[in-house]
Amino acid sequence: MLVSENNSSHPVSFILLGIPGLENSQFGIAFLFCVMYVVAVGGNITILHIIRMDHLLHQPMYLFLSMLAITDLVLSSSTQPKMLAILWFHAHEIGYHACLIQVFFIDAFASVESGVLMAMALDRHVAICFPLRYPSILTTSVVVKLGAVVMVRGLLWVSPFCFMISRMPFCTNRVIPQSYCEHMAVLKLLCVDTRVNRGYGLFVAFSVVGFDILVISVSYVMILRAVLQLPSGEARFKAFRTCASHICVILAFYIPALFTFLTHRFGHQVPRVVYIMFANVYLLVPPMLNPIIYGVRTKQIRDRVIRVCCGKDT
Repeated sequence: MLVSENNSSHPVSFILLGIPGLENSQFGIAFLFCVMYVVAVGGNITILHIIRMDHLLHQPMYLFLSMLAITDLVLSSSTQPKMLAILWFHAHEIGYHACLIQVFFIDAFASVESGVLMAMALDRHVAICFPLRYPSILTTSVVVKLGAVVMVRGLLWVSPFCFMISRMPFCTNRVIPQSYCEHMAVLKLLCVDTRVNRGYGLFVAFSVVGFDILVISVSYVMILRAVLQLPSGEARFKAFRTCASHICVILAFYIPALFTFLTHRFGHQVPRVVYIMFANVYLLVPPMLNPIIYGVRTKQIRDRVIRVCCGKDT
């Protein structure tokens, strides 16, 4: 398929192949992804609605959970509708600017999600290690400022990357062998030396994710020390239970994210179909699992959902 070009050095559009190697199974895979996307959207909207309606949930932990739900909605919606259109309706073409916007939203809100998880770890640290000072330390103002910093960091760190790409010439190849515009796949289509871009990408990844993982790790080491010093076994179990949901969410996000990041740069022996499937899992599974995990393990949210489903909500 030929793609026309305008007078500038960038193409009018790109071609997204979907999931190369699984062409015969793409319809069924798309159905599975569609179900997961519907669960992700429905679950996160439910979480947001419950927290908004219940004033007892207007606390730091649930405000951070609201930020996580919004981020998950943006992250999943930035790729899934186009991916389903590719797999079901063979709508492989994506406009140049739409592709760059997709790259921006994926990278920016992946950074935001990492930052929100870090903020939630700090919240659990303060709640368990300094329970008496918790209301005075994590005020609503502090929570809003933390959320703003996380958002601004994600937007500012990713913007230069998209700006650099927009000013570089592309080769004649317009085919991206994936189901969405991933920034490393777009870099491979440039006809110039991309070492600066790759270096900046590594800097952003390690400065953002590396910092967040470090803060999360330190927070949970201190939480573990504080919990082990509790005199009551029941108190220790309750504290661990409080953190269990957040630990599950952290693992669901970082494991596929790090696998995707490292495989694209260093795992040249990994089959492409495995990488592409993990790249989709990374953007879809955490947004689907997060509301389920918090809905099942958080009593306040679980009870409110049951009340709504039974028609007892006032």
